[in-house]
Amino acid sequence: MSTKTANIAITVRAIINAPVQKVWEYWTNPKHIIHWNNASPDWHTPRAENDLRVGGKFLSRMEARDGSMGFDFSGTYTKVKHQKLIEYILADDRKIKVRFDSDGVKTTVTEIFDAENENPVEMQETGWQSILDNFKKYVETPGKRETLHFETGINAKVEKVYRIMFDDTSWREWTAVFNPTSHYKGSWEKGSRILFLGTDHGGKVGGMASRIKENIPNKFVSIEHLGMIRGDIEINSEIEVDDWSGAMENYTFTENNGKTLLSVELEANEEFLSYFTDTWPKALNKLKEICER
Repeated sequence: MSTKTANIAITVRAIINAPVQKVWEYWTNPKHIIHWNNASPDWHTPRAENDLRVGGKFLSRMEARDGSMGFDFSGTYTKVKHQKLIEYILADDRKIKVRFDSDGVKTTVTEIFDAENENPVEMQETGWQSILDNFKKYVETPGKRETLHFETGINAKVEKVYRIMFDDTSWREWTAVFNPTSHYKGSWEKGSRILFLGTDHGGKVGGMASRIKENIPNKFVSIEHLGMIRGDIEINSEIEVDDWSGAMENYTFTENNGKTLLSVELEANEEFLSYFTDTWPKALNKLKEICER
């Protein structure tokens, strides 16, 4: 059954200061979609899938950052013209058209969508325009994050690797590769706030304020970084929202014949790419050493 409001189509528009090639890539690639697809800071898209072809399907998992609610926004493509036009239909039969008009330097993105009847038209227009404005900001902001992947095989059962990795004492030992005073304050339970802390050369405490997005024992742990924290180790310290806000760090544990494959996937901005490329393999080697003792 359709939930669209009869004969009401809403149009939102934004002029992006970027060529259409870049705009198209950021609009359609899931690694970018997860960073801009939210109408307000208290919502985000932790996962996105996109099969960009006629008949192909897409899905964006949209969730409140506090974990209180979430839903899948999904549909099927009905028309795709490269760097010009996308049309799709939602599960409730509403139709959406996205047009990309470029002058070579700037690109105007126009969305026309059928209104639904659960919320006021003005609210729907505001929400969709907010997401589009967020997309514009994302495209026009330099220093995008990239996803890095590291893994190591450990000659130990997954239960042991999982336990040692997050134990307070052993955490300090294997993460000393990043900072000799590395430690955490908080809980690894799903939904919990956690701080990753250390001192700099001047003895000042700082680190990252984060939230445990998921924790499936012996299988998967997902961390969402909320922002930097400086000079105060109290759990309610003020967060400095920056380029790290919303960055994800995921650990996957796979057991095979009594051994464990530990995979790490994390988002990092350009400034830290070479640093993490150098230090994460060393940290995983240290963790491997501890687990195999």
